[in-house]
Amino acid sequence: MEKFGLELESSKSRLIEFGRFAEQNRRARGECKPETFGFLGFTFYCSKTRKGGFVPKVQTSRKKFELKVRVYKNWIYDNRNRPMREIIKELNVKLIGHYRYYGVTWNFRKITTFLHRVQQFLFKAMNRRGCRRAYTWNGFVEMLKYYPLAKPKTYYCLY
Repeated sequence: MEKFGLELESSKSRLIEFGRFAEQNRRARGECKPETFGFLGFTFYCSKTRKGGFVPKVQTSRKKFELKVRVYKNWIYDNRNRPMREIIKELNVKLIGHYRYYGVTWNFRKITTFLHRVQQFLFKAMNRRGCRRAYTWNGFVEMLKYYPLAKPKTYYCLY
């Protein structure tokens, strides 16, 4: 790293116990479950397979998840006066980009939760477009049949 003039930031770097025997070692010392770490918007954590073997798993980090939810919420509210067809079309492009990045094995629950949060913000924004309430939740679900949002999908298999 010195060759390129780079240094490790000590406040952002640390050694953690992570791996196949981390849980057993920590349990033997009377400590709780193994630590997690974040990298590129994902939280990596130790887990087990159905047969009991070790597997490192990933999910969207809480920090990045909440940040993305806020970004999408602001975008929806800023564009709520545009025609529904345009909103859904652009929102689908954004959602597919999100799914392609975060759509990895063991992260399906998080990207599904993300879709539900986006739907809730879209519902609220559509009901704030005029003086009267535009949609009930059932009416909103019916509208989504005509203008569907992109469904979550796992794009990358990590095992």
